[in-house]
Amino acid sequence: MFPVTASHSARVTGIPRRMTGDRSLSIFLLFMLQFPLLQGAKILTICFVGGSHYLLMDEISRVLHSNGHDVRMFLQFGEGMLPGYELPPSPYPVSTFSLDEKYLKEYQRLFTEHQKDYLVGRGGLQSVLAFMGELTYQCNITLHQSDILNFLRKEKYDIAVVDAFNPCTFLVCEKLGIPYIAIFPGGFGNALRVRIPTPLSYVPLFQTQLTDRMDFFGRLKNTLMFLASHIVEKKIDSLFDSVIEEHFPVGSRPSIVDLHLKAELWIYNVDFTTEFARPLLPHVQYIGGILAKPAKPLSQELEDFIAESGESGFIVVTLGSMISSIPLVEFVKEMNAGFAKIPQKVIWRFQRSQWPEEVETAPNVKIMDWLSQNDLLGHPKFRLLVTHGGLNSVMEAVYHGVPVLGIPLFGDQYENVIRVKAKNMGTFIPPDQLKSENFAQTILEVIENKSYKESAMKLSAIRKSLPFPPDQQLLRWVEHIIQSGGGGHLHPYSYQQPWYQQYLLDVILFISVCLTVTLYLIVTLFRVLIRKLLSPGKHKQH
Repeated sequence: MFPVTASHSARVTGIPRRMTGDRSLSIFLLFMLQFPLLQGAKILTICFVGGSHYLLMDEISRVLHSNGHDVRMFLQFGEGMLPGYELPPSPYPVSTFSLDEKYLKEYQRLFTEHQKDYLVGRGGLQSVLAFMGELTYQCNITLHQSDILNFLRKEKYDIAVVDAFNPCTFLVCEKLGIPYIAIFPGGFGNALRVRIPTPLSYVPLFQTQLTDRMDFFGRLKNTLMFLASHIVEKKIDSLFDSVIEEHFPVGSRPSIVDLHLKAELWIYNVDFTTEFARPLLPHVQYIGGILAKPAKPLSQELEDFIAESGESGFIVVTLGSMISSIPLVEFVKEMNAGFAKIPQKVIWRFQRSQWPEEVETAPNVKIMDWLSQNDLLGHPKFRLLVTHGGLNSVMEAVYHGVPVLGIPLFGDQYENVIRVKAKNMGTFIPPDQLKSENFAQTILEVIENKSYKESAMKLSAIRKSLPFPPDQQLLRWVEHIIQSGGGGHLHPYSYQQPWYQQYLLDVILFISVCLTVTLYLIVTLFRVLIRKLLSPGKHKQH
């Protein structure tokens, strides 16, 4: 068989060659007219939380910018956003504002107190509500940034890409009148809010610390958490009521619930190498591991330190991008004493100015204000990541195929390390149970038990063999939403249904009434028949 050329096509179909050429030219011109839109869309990224949230949104902004889009970030910058880290020059413009210095100091004090609670096993719903209350206060200040908001409104952005952890980003988009794509930096913790199908028999809810393999009591716990979650969500949403009332006129006040459903697209910073398999909706995508990249060469100082480890190798210790030190001296002592019992070298991210004077650093430990975690994880002598269990850290460990020991503190960290353990790429120690002996023993167990490394390598192979890398997945979906004028074609009709229709309560009620009426009629008919059969008239005739 011969390939069909343009001339063959024209001859076979009976279409003149000239007409075929004109049609090809028209298609080409149409494509070229659309091409500038894809390559030059105006995109606003919004980030109001520091730490790993900023690192994720910065990477997303860089990906969009490097592919020809006009990107600007609206950033809330403040003390403690990334302790010990010097922000590199931004290739895209940033509109930033800072909170009041006095408030920031008080906020940092409260954050430190919460850290102490988490380290001793305290903290729960009240801590979450307190933190969300702080975000509400900050949101009120953000919406008062009239100069920045007016400037952004005049820029007429095609789309906003926002950190959906903070509901204030939705309110800003609503204020500016910009459609938005929501980036959720954790796992599927807000799946119920977005109405993602969540079968309770095998999809564990956020904060249950369950796996997808639940026994009866696990499913019972999951169901009870499902009922309680609606109450918690309403409580959190109500914190923003005063902000909405102040900044939006009567008659056009949005609700946090509706703003979650209004997102053109939801993108989650997760993938199914570690996440349990579950159903998703068409407008829900995932880009887990977008920060994980091939390792770059380390500094000579680090290479010299690592070289001293010999065959034992080294481990990296970091408890999160926003936690530069540990506020409990006893906890530092236990960790430091545990490191002294292992043969590996230890590179520990800890702000040196905050190191307790009464604790002498173990001889195999190197303290650093900041470290390039991704590059260290890719080093051939790397053995173990000791981490708080943040999702970015877990995904970097998956990418490089290295085992993990988690010390979860708050948020989604417990859920993440539960998945690490379920996938057999590591384990975790609750912070209130960490002592030097069990800490050292667990480190050695994870390093010396080859099954953890084998599982991590298997997950790495799965991760690297996905059809599309996360940056391309992000780029193509954002461009698709812009080109198609929104994501309405991906949204299920359930978003427009009242809750009683979505859960088929009206149908259940109708069927229940029909069954009840039918049963009542049957019982009544039998009673009448029995009465007639046993009536006195019948006995007299006999």
